[in-house]
Amino acid sequence: MRSSPIAKSLFCLCFAIVALCPARAGVLPPVMNPPPAEKLSAFTRIELSSIQMGAPYAGKGSNDKALAVMQKEFTDKMSAPIAAWKTAGEKNANARTLVIEPKVEEIRYVSGAARFWAGGLPGDSFLLVSLKLTEKETGKVIATAMFYAKADRRGAGWTVGGTDRAMLGRTATNMAAYLTGNYDTLVGGRSGTDPR
Repeated sequence: MRSSPIAKSLFCLCFAIVALCPARAGVLPPVMNPPPAEKLSAFTRIELSSIQMGAPYAGKGSNDKALAVMQKEFTDKMSAPIAAWKTAGEKNANARTLVIEPKVEEIRYVSGAARFWAGGLPGDSFLLVSLKLTEKETGKVIATAMFYAKADRRGAGWTVGGTDRAMLGRTATNMAAYLTGNYDTLVGGRSGTDPR
């Protein structure tokens, strides 16, 4: 039985969309981030910067929306620890400031609208975020950690973007866990590349 020209056109269009979906380039971070050079409790003040995102990712609607969601998740998770650390730091006579700078290094975020209309065809979403910890007074880098998350196109298609959104929450959770986990002890933290 011969296929219709419309069916052939639709097949070619779907194939082209999938073929043109960019995949993440580069090397994934290790499963575990190394611990900081010293416990974060050694600092009297903590300055937590907003998550930054530069070119070529900033200014794209879906990426900017994803950044706003991740920023809210991260802020919600860190507000109580930062407040507690501020109180603890007031008792420490050794004045040192830790600057925490999160930055989106790579992102591809497929919006909910795209998932609604095209399901998994737009491809995977992925996210790579760095976390740099620096002593403000000396400029010494205390730690650099990387966090990765991915939303598979098939699951994201079935959940109409649910796994894309969950990817943002997982990254915020892993970043917060790294900071809180290394406050009193030096344990490192998960990057998100492990299959769990």
